[in-house]
Amino acid sequence: MKNLSTLMILMLLFSCVAFGQSTEELQQMKEEKAAELAELEGELSDLTGKVDALKGEVAALTEQLTPYPRWDKGLLGTVGLNFSTFNDWLLRDQPNTSAVNIGFSTTGFANADFEKSFWRNNLNLTLGWLKFDDRDNPDDVEDFQVSADAFNVSSLFGYKLSDKWAISALGEYRTSILEDRFNNPGYLDLGTGATWTPIQDLVVVIHPLNYNFVFSDMDFEFESSLGAKVVTDYSRALAKGVVWKSNLSAFLSYDGADLSNWTWVNGFSTAVKGVGIGLDIGLRSNKQEANAAMLSDNPLQTYWILGLSYAVSTK
Repeated sequence: MKNLSTLMILMLLFSCVAFGQSTEELQQMKEEKAAELAELEGELSDLTGKVDALKGEVAALTEQLTPYPRWDKGLLGTVGLNFSTFNDWLLRDQPNTSAVNIGFSTTGFANADFEKSFWRNNLNLTLGWLKFDDRDNPDDVEDFQVSADAFNVSSLFGYKLSDKWAISALGEYRTSILEDRFNNPGYLDLGTGATWTPIQDLVVVIHPLNYNFVFSDMDFEFESSLGAKVVTDYSRALAKGVVWKSNLSAFLSYDGADLSNWTWVNGFSTAVKGVGIGLDIGLRSNKQEANAAMLSDNPLQTYWILGLSYAVSTK
């Protein structure tokens, strides 16, 4: 029994000594690894600084080597098609019908960047037709009817004061083109002021001096007026393969809200190698158009087109 007790004491002492030596070794290893890590972090910081400096130098050289003017041109849009036919579908009040819905929206742009100025040009066309045929009704209208019709072209020239600000002049024309609606009414904005580009893909036009010319052959007398023009154009990749492009054009008349108007168009595209799924949404408010239609209120005008999207761009 005495020998057993002595053996247990010796084993305990050996374990304590071994544990103490193991702790000291681990502490030493930790200090060595920490010193190695600190050295590598210093080298990484130095390399990161050198990489950033080289990136800046490459960007500066690319800037010097790229000749002016620098053009960015492109064409993008959405085409939507929908066909449906019902035969003896008894749950419907009109059991034998055929319907066709065709719509497309396209945007073309040509932007030039000069050393001390820029010139941005944009064109948007949205058209849609709807055909509904009730085959049991001989008096039913079988022709295609217009369901969407909007044309917009704009040209913005600016003289750069800095990287973010420029003195600018804008010309913008909006109208419909089908069913004798071309320039009836038509809106022409001509104005001057400033353009702000806080980030690469955002352009904000602020023109406090702008005249809104309105042309019309209707019985309703549209009014032209002086006011302020605000335009924002923004593009952003929301996720990989998903692009959002937004344009808001607003005229704020100094003669009152009844002569003001705004149009906001948004386009979403999943185009990969130029083809994908697209959604275009348009919103517009125009009190004069509501009055011309003899409406008591000013409803929000909307359209949307869902279909195949396409994109072509060149620089």
